[in-house]
Amino acid sequence: MVDITVAIPTYNGEKRLPQVLERLRSQTNTEKINWEILIVDNNSKDNTAKIIQDYQSNWHNHIPLRYCFESEQGAAFARLLAVREAKGELIGFLDDDNLPAEDWVIQAYNFAKNHPKAGAFSGQIHGEFEVKPPENFERIQAFLAIREHGSIPHLFDPDNLRLPPAASLVVRKKAWCENVPSRPKLSGKLPGVMVQGDDYEPLLYMHKAGWEIWYHPDLHTYHQIPHWRLEKDYLLSISRGCGLATCQLRMINAEPWQKPVLIARTLLGNARRVLLHYIKYQGQLNTDLIAACEMEFYWGSLISPFLVFKKSATKLKS
Repeated sequence: MVDITVAIPTYNGEKRLPQVLERLRSQTNTEKINWEILIVDNNSKDNTAKIIQDYQSNWHNHIPLRYCFESEQGAAFARLLAVREAKGELIGFLDDDNLPAEDWVIQAYNFAKNHPKAGAFSGQIHGEFEVKPPENFERIQAFLAIREHGSIPHLFDPDNLRLPPAASLVVRKKAWCENVPSRPKLSGKLPGVMVQGDDYEPLLYMHKAGWEIWYHPDLHTYHQIPHWRLEKDYLLSISRGCGLATCQLRMINAEPWQKPVLIARTLLGNARRVLLHYIKYQGQLNTDLIAACEMEFYWGSLISPFLVFKKSATKLKS
């Protein structure tokens, strides 16, 4: 029996994966548990497969290092394959640019053991920046999967879309397999498509089934942020993408009669946010990058119902 699978979805990760693997090779206090590492290559075009082959041939470690390939592009599809392939009762997801603390595996195992109703949980994701982030960056750092919610464990609030990202997420395989559909509604970032929300979608299904989603403050990872992720165009794009997923996510667990109400609330609530934000930062949106990103998020949320309409129309045509 495998206690925990550490799954690393990756796309063109040949330069990033070695750091993650070295951190996993150095995990402490894991002698009494059985665990494995699973690399999920999401259609990489670089030397990711060869890098893993080289590691496997020189691994010299009792922890299995496995590799599988997912040809359908999108992080959501890579995670689905990871769940199918994982042998562990727990699956700890790590992005290939998210470095775990030396006790990450044992912290994940112990927390799950002590919280049997936790279908999923995440911890603190700290940013490690190649260049200094802009002033007031903490207001939008969540868009880059940086989450620091303090030192006290607590439940997340799925009903209000307050959920952890998949960059450092531990799920109970049973909770996932019994409740998450085999095809996601949201696939994750694709070339030319920045709609987010794919990491929230499985959590919403688990929440609906009665599983708890927890924050574990002693579970630390360190997100490597290259300079280009702090450039204006990227930050505006990812902020908008986070907003565009809002209505689709709210629809996931909604009853049919609730959907018109949710659409109206999304439109009216975000129209108000856009207006108030414009009044507050009038004349500064071209010079204040953080305020501009917040505006992009509000705009994305405002127009997110139209993506729902578009998908519904596409289904009717097909």
